[in-house]
Amino acid sequence: MTTPLVKMVSITKRFPGVTANKDIYFELRPGEIHALLGENGAGKSTLMNILTGLYMPDEGDIYIRGTKVKFSSPRGAIESGIGMVHQHFRLVPTFSVAENVIMGSGDHGFFVNMKSVEEKLARFSGEYGINVMPGSKIWQLSVGEQQRVEIVKMLYRGTNIMILDEPTAVLTPQESRELFATLRRMADMGKGIIVISHKIQEVLDNADRITVLRDGRYVDTFSGKDTDSRKLTMAMVDRDISFGQNLADKPKGNFILRLKGLTVLGDRGQKALKSLSLNLCKGEILGIAGVAGNGQKELAEVIAGLREVAAGDIEVRGERFTGKSARAMIDAGISLIPEDRLGTGLVGPLNIMENSILKNYRSGEVASGWFINWKRVREYAHRLVDKFDVKTTGVDAPVRMLSGGNLQKLLLAREITNDPDVIVAVYPVRGLDVGAIEFVRNILLRQRDTGKGILLISEELEELFMLSDRVAVIHEGEIMGILDREDFDLERVGRLMAGEREEGAYERAANR
Repeated sequence: MTTPLVKMVSITKRFPGVTANKDIYFELRPGEIHALLGENGAGKSTLMNILTGLYMPDEGDIYIRGTKVKFSSPRGAIESGIGMVHQHFRLVPTFSVAENVIMGSGDHGFFVNMKSVEEKLARFSGEYGINVMPGSKIWQLSVGEQQRVEIVKMLYRGTNIMILDEPTAVLTPQESRELFATLRRMADMGKGIIVISHKIQEVLDNADRITVLRDGRYVDTFSGKDTDSRKLTMAMVDRDISFGQNLADKPKGNFILRLKGLTVLGDRGQKALKSLSLNLCKGEILGIAGVAGNGQKELAEVIAGLREVAAGDIEVRGERFTGKSARAMIDAGISLIPEDRLGTGLVGPLNIMENSILKNYRSGEVASGWFINWKRVREYAHRLVDKFDVKTTGVDAPVRMLSGGNLQKLLLAREITNDPDVIVAVYPVRGLDVGAIEFVRNILLRQRDTGKGILLISEELEELFMLSDRVAVIHEGEIMGILDREDFDLERVGRLMAGEREEGAYERAANR
């Protein structure tokens, strides 16, 4: 029998007040793609952090190619050929892409020819079809682009045991297939690939084996060929999951938001949106599909009043709101659920009470004249927590202590309770487990059914097809095409995401 590349036996890891891993078994064989599934808090990241030397297990043993090892730091894991792209990126914002990729590699001596490195990185990135700009600073990149840098950094270093966390989140369907083809070629050469993914169908299509964790414990390891999505879901959450389906009638007019010829500049001074026109109806979910970094961030921010308009107009319920402030857009009924939950959406050091009133602190519901009534605020925060099932130790707790799913629930609670007319939701289920995804999607569908207009920006085409009434595809800040629900097609959308514009795309965007 072939010796496993990785064998983790009876791994247990405790933190104050919680056992993150309990008696877990995991095995990675040479030449396989092994998927790791589980809800938030299931222990996946802790287990992989132990494998990469960030944590030391309290109990259990790790074997690399049959040899027992004990990593006291990530350096030991790296020297053993292990590398990981983390969900929370390990990048230096003020450094360039190339500087981040070579940082810590120790292969370039004291003096580094950055031009040569950038040229090599550009060639290397092109080989794998993952485009990055070597000279760009990390702070200038979107979340999706930063994830690409992490993927390229992993491939660049040529590790033999590769751990990838949601590696296809920023790729088109065609690019995702190409990436997994590349991973398959690497596996065929004897390397071991561990993929952490919440895309069950993607896992079923590409993984040789699938290990499921639940509540910090090992549940089972399945053969990718001999299982299905229902078995995996049941193993992850121990119950059936029923996602809401889009059954609304096709909207017939009543524009609530109109964007006319919008041109918007990005952080680097380039045109992030180029004469973009879109209309959003009441009671409609309009999906925005596209590879991250093609203007989605700027589109959301300009609608919310967080970014200036270089040219064009924004209308809300027929009234011109071009150039209005964020406060004016809030008062106009525009609500933003940003991709950056901690930072743009919520303030980590502030508690749940304080975060819950960031937008309505002036209202009579929580204020008495010029002063905030903290007794009312506490009652208000408790109502939000109870209604949206936010798991917390109390409303006085800093929000940075919440899990990703509970952060998103609190953010949704605050934004939706303000009764907006338009909800701009940017990657609302990114990084969430299946239970939290079910909750968020059903909330959006219920809001749509009450007459809200929802602009849903997502990299998950399955999600867009499930929830949207129409899907607009964006590429380099331009609309490539708009599809009605009956026209949804994965290959067609993939071509549009790659920049193949359909005839009449602008006319349909401006007039429908």
